[in-house]
Amino acid sequence: MGNTLLITKIEKNGKACIASALFQDKKLLEISLEAAGAGSILGNIYIGRVKNIVKNLNAAFIEIAPGKPCYYNLEDIRQPLYTKKINSPRMVQGDEVVVQVVQENSKSKPPKVSTNLNLAGKYLVVTSENCTLGISRKLDADTRERLRKALPFQPDGSFGVIVRTNAAAASTEELLAEYRRLEQEYLSLKEKAPHRTVFSCLKASLPEYLHALQSMDQRQLGRILTDDKALLGQIESYLEESQPEDLGKLSFYEDPLLSLNSLYSLGKRIQEALQERVWMKSGGYLVIQPTEALTVIDVNSGKSIAKKQVEEHHLKINLEAAGEIARQIRLRNISGIIIVDFIDMKDAHFKEMLLQSLRSAVRTDSVPVQVVGMTKLDLVEITRKKVKKTLAEQAKALF
Repeated sequence: MGNTLLITKIEKNGKACIASALFQDKKLLEISLEAAGAGSILGNIYIGRVKNIVKNLNAAFIEIAPGKPCYYNLEDIRQPLYTKKINSPRMVQGDEVVVQVVQENSKSKPPKVSTNLNLAGKYLVVTSENCTLGISRKLDADTRERLRKALPFQPDGSFGVIVRTNAAAASTEELLAEYRRLEQEYLSLKEKAPHRTVFSCLKASLPEYLHALQSMDQRQLGRILTDDKALLGQIESYLEESQPEDLGKLSFYEDPLLSLNSLYSLGKRIQEALQERVWMKSGGYLVIQPTEALTVIDVNSGKSIAKKQVEEHHLKINLEAAGEIARQIRLRNISGIIIVDFIDMKDAHFKEMLLQSLRSAVRTDSVPVQVVGMTKLDLVEITRKKVKKTLAEQAKALF
């Protein structure tokens, strides 16, 4: 039947949020919380003004609204779309330029912006600065070649195209229709930008629950479920316009005796995902501790005791922990540097088995994850791309 995407409102302490939660059977894989009526700026496209250049960081701070500076890495600059340019070959203070928010603010760090604009659809993404054709690495070689031939894209330096994993299930007609729509949207944005004033929002991103629906691997999505009529109408409108082939997956849940929140124990699941300790079936457990610079995960044998074949027993717990760690970093949206202290093993073959298992487990994550390797101290290093706030930050802001 596939996974279920649950979209519902949660109220607590007089505050309301919209939760989008992805379930595999009854196992929670991902969850995002956003304040009802207050969308995120992530993905929004603005005309920003360069407030200052910080040479020692090789960075600029670009305001997208008065008093709202965003970080911009000057190393990433390629062919920005200026709407007002001071007479200088470089980006300088006072320049007005089109930027997109690519990372939310986190703790003491401001939002991050890029001049590489991304217009995303279900199957494709049009990019303004990376002017090549890229195809998802999650697809096999034959599928990649078929999709390459299906698209009329010819790189000429005007824009680029990224083919998403979902494109594997699309017909040539669906791909072409979305390609033409995104191409026209990008050309229209370029045309209107010079006529708009600074701090204008040229394009607002989708609400998080619709963005989750757009970005999801549709081959694994079996059902979209909501119990809120207002949300039902918005989801229906979005699907009719952008993903009509998925309309049949949408269902309205209605039971006066048992709410959708209660049926899936959402409140309890969120609380569990915020706890430091995570128990595993073997009796072992994880301790997950975020710090300012990185996240540390410690694997413990706990109640799991082996009288014989201790090394094999430790491998068994570590392999279970690898799968659970992959699920937890996705569920909690942990990003940046992650250091894992697995139970010590001396056997080099067992260590390699563990790394391969961990690499396999993180492949299902919708956010890029890299298992870097094992240090001389047998600590495993992982990096995960930071885009949104962690679940803990989302929950703290709301509740």
